[in-house]
Amino acid sequence: MSADPLLANARGMPLFRLHHRHQAEECAAIYAAWKGFDSPLRRSLTLASCREGDHAIWWDVEAPDRHRALELLPPYVASRTNVVGVSEVEIP
Repeated sequence: MSADPLLANARGMPLFRLHHRHQAEECAAIYAAWKGFDSPLRRSLTLASCREGDHAIWWDVEAPDRHRALELLPPYVASRTNVVGVSEVEIP
């Protein structure tokens, strides 16, 4: 198994996990930032912990590089998001 986090997934494009965190008082602004922002992530399902009180959102996205992965998010959201290169592995 390679340690390179930018290995292409089965479809040939690098896979990234976007991990966004915000404070409870920022929740409305984070969701409002998507209004009018053109992205394939808009109106799609993802995982979030806001309803549980933790205020984090995760997206798994395909993109050529970390910068392009962040461009899928509105700037206000992207500025508070960590990008991690990931690949699928089989757990023995």
